[in-house]
Amino acid sequence: MSFSGKIREELLMHDKGARHCDLAELSAMMNMCGEFSEDKNGTCILKFRSENFQVTRKCFTLMQKTFNIRTDISIRRNMAKGSESFFLYWKGDVLLAVKNAIVHAMCCKRAYIRGAFITSGSMSDPGKSYHFEIVCGREAQAEYLREMINSFGLDARTVARKKTYVVYLKEGSQIVDILNIMEAHVALMEMENVRILKEMRNSVNRKVNCETANINKTVCAAVRQVEDIEYIRDTIGLDKLPAGLKDAACARLANPEAALKELGSLMSEPVGKSGVNHRLRKLSELAEKLREQ
Repeated sequence: MSFSGKIREELLMHDKGARHCDLAELSAMMNMCGEFSEDKNGTCILKFRSENFQVTRKCFTLMQKTFNIRTDISIRRNMAKGSESFFLYWKGDVLLAVKNAIVHAMCCKRAYIRGAFITSGSMSDPGKSYHFEIVCGREAQAEYLREMINSFGLDARTVARKKTYVVYLKEGSQIVDILNIMEAHVALMEMENVRILKEMRNSVNRKVNCETANINKTVCAAVRQVEDIEYIRDTIGLDKLPAGLKDAACARLANPEAALKELGSLMSEPVGKSGVNHRLRKLSELAEKLREQ
């Protein structure tokens, strides 16, 4: 099962909301996948369509729990695609409470976002990337949902995609927050585990890359130093050098792979890292002058 499917399955099991929260969740589901109309007498009609049976059952259960109103159900099968669409149909002016629902309380906002994700949301596998989105059919609907998500201190954004509008989050920490807001706590813990493992891997890779770069830098510097010392030896000879420089040159030739600190301890008169570095730099400058001559 995809990560989106796991989140949806967990949210579908949520059934402890108060009536006002159930109404907010219903309002979101109908805004995403429902259609309001009126018959010739002006009575409100509500139709809901989904290709997901579990989502359809959730919608049916919420409507029965909130209004205890009769539901007409139909199923259409697409033999060519091997898929099914589930349709729910209600009639009655009591449905205006769903159509005109105003969501203010934080608990109701949580329920509204939960209902929107159940019907039209998706999320990428956190092991690959971080992307959370809810697809809306109208721009005003997307803006309403975006503002509601951002009321929790998040930074949701919208983008037009073909004939729809998408409300999305891309930062891992904000996706963790939205899962908490929707009360998908099991999915939240799974994502946090993935994030911790990814951060540990990235940290190890950064350290390895840094150490590799330092080793390469040290090796290249040592090779260059040996080449300079050998050039001095072959042109004027090491005996012409001051005692300190000769000591450093001989130590480097004898220990081409040693780090500066180790090299300093191997000299006849041990010196610190900065002292070794200074002497080797002097040798390189001398070699450069000899090459120019």
